[in-house]
Amino acid sequence: MHDLLSGEDDIEVVGEAGTAADALARIPATRPDVAVLDVRLPDGSGVEVCREIRSRDESVRCLMLTSFADDEALFDAIMAGAAGYVLKDIRGGELLTAVRDVAAGRSLLDPVATARVLERLRDGGGARGDDRLSRLTDQERRILELIGEGLTNRAIGERLHLAEKTIKNYVSSLLSKLGMQRRSQAAAYVARMQAGKN
Repeated sequence: MHDLLSGEDDIEVVGEAGTAADALARIPATRPDVAVLDVRLPDGSGVEVCREIRSRDESVRCLMLTSFADDEALFDAIMAGAAGYVLKDIRGGELLTAVRDVAAGRSLLDPVATARVLERLRDGGGARGDDRLSRLTDQERRILELIGEGLTNRAIGERLHLAEKTIKNYVSSLLSKLGMQRRSQAAAYVARMQAGKN
């Protein structure tokens, strides 16, 4: 991939990392326009790296690489604020186009699939049958919906006129009520349950 990208006149490779920990250290140091992240890393998930990087610096656009197209990967990528995700068997020319598109500010997430995810999150009505979701307050449901739109804690705070720390507390609370560790799990769970009801 390094050879493919660095062979292009308009693309400069500013750094590489083999692990999530490496990526979390190198991306802020090199401040790339686009970070190409493998969904599966030896010490964690590229989705988590994407979420962490974008919570610190929303100007970095993340392009996720995954081995297979599944709804869970798409949900996780959307929740983390990724600009798109492509399959690893993508041809070289298509990958270059994807990197350029993401750098130019375009989203590679399939609009229909993205809309489906967000619609399921917004339609809280279908989720009432689940006891765990019924424990959420209205404010927690609203925050869950905004997580579904790919917003960071800071952006959610701005939208709801609350401090980022307050949002962090709400997110911890709603994850705890849902019995989950990661915000992407919560959103994917709601979307999957909605799919079962439709």
